[in-house]
Amino acid sequence: MGYAFSLDDVAYLRSDAGRAALSSLADLPLTPASRLDDVKLTKQVSPTHFAAVLETLLLRRKASKVLFRDGLFTSEALQQATPHQVAAHRARRFSGPAHDVTCSIGADLGALPEGSIGSDLDPVRLAMARHNLGDGVPLVRADALRPVSRGVPVIADPARRDATGRRTWRPADFAPPLDELADAYAGRDLAVKCAPGVDFAVAPWADEVELVSLDGQVREACLWTRGLATPGVSRRATVLRSDGPEWTITSADPDDCPVGEPDEWLVDPDGAVVRAGLVRHYAARHGLAQLDERIAYLTGPTPPPGVRAFRVVEHGHYSEKTLRSVLRAHDVGRLEILVRGLDVDPNALRPRLKLSGSGEATVALTRVGRRPIYLLAHAERTGKS
Repeated sequence: MGYAFSLDDVAYLRSDAGRAALSSLADLPLTPASRLDDVKLTKQVSPTHFAAVLETLLLRRKASKVLFRDGLFTSEALQQATPHQVAAHRARRFSGPAHDVTCSIGADLGALPEGSIGSDLDPVRLAMARHNLGDGVPLVRADALRPVSRGVPVIADPARRDATGRRTWRPADFAPPLDELADAYAGRDLAVKCAPGVDFAVAPWADEVELVSLDGQVREACLWTRGLATPGVSRRATVLRSDGPEWTITSADPDDCPVGEPDEWLVDPDGAVVRAGLVRHYAARHGLAQLDERIAYLTGPTPPPGVRAFRVVEHGHYSEKTLRSVLRAHDVGRLEILVRGLDVDPNALRPRLKLSGSGEATVALTRVGRRPIYLLAHAERTGKS
């Protein structure tokens, strides 16, 4: 759960004395081995607020690449905070000011168009948001389920931990619960950020569900309603990269793709595409086929640009004995094991394969119909479009 900051802690951290303490201690090792020395030195510099100072230094290091420079955070708020690339992408769908009704420390609010406002029930997080965003952003203490604004779209990011601090996947246990949020803003344009593992069937009021990934990791789902949703689109996958262009695919795109035998390349679509249920749409866009209509592996003569794809060396019926023999024949000693559609644990399988070669490869274990198959391949990063 992390350290429980008080308003007094936040006031100190924002003061000249607090900023000086944080600056003078910024280079502490902050490792398990240095913990006792770190605490001792911090107590000397800031005897009454040493715990708040230490926690802030730790959290700033975790947040350095995704959030405010010299920001204030709580551990739980930082865990739930959106990376700035994802927040900026989401904010572009708002044509004007919006109201972030669960603004927390301000990570999403800071990306919204100028004139947006924030509210939260937690006074400590509001005080941190004021530090992080400056004095120009309107902030108010308010319950997200009791609207205090009119005429602007609403964005919410419900907390997804239960009373014990454990992560919850039940939307009824979110704070505030999903359905209660939808009811509170039934006549307003609403966007709700959720974890990508949520069963979206529990939100029939959402007009569009968008899955967003960043650098290959699915980061969030966003439920869009009314004027914020795209007409004719019920599902969307958006893929963002720190070092390349973003792209999106939707349920309105064509989805006519064949099912065929393994071709020269194997493609494992981005997790946002898979989670959004748009594998066929992605395949149709790039001229690929499915190996099995129920499995998300795709194949074709040319992989999509800018992805990590797998050039197939050989494929066949899968058994451990067969695979062991194939790997030995190809002198494989380092092996990446991908599994989809089979009950195989890669960590348990690896030692049984007795790898001893000098080369490296990837093997995808999957099924076609009821038949288990392996595809031995070499991973390659394809050129950008």
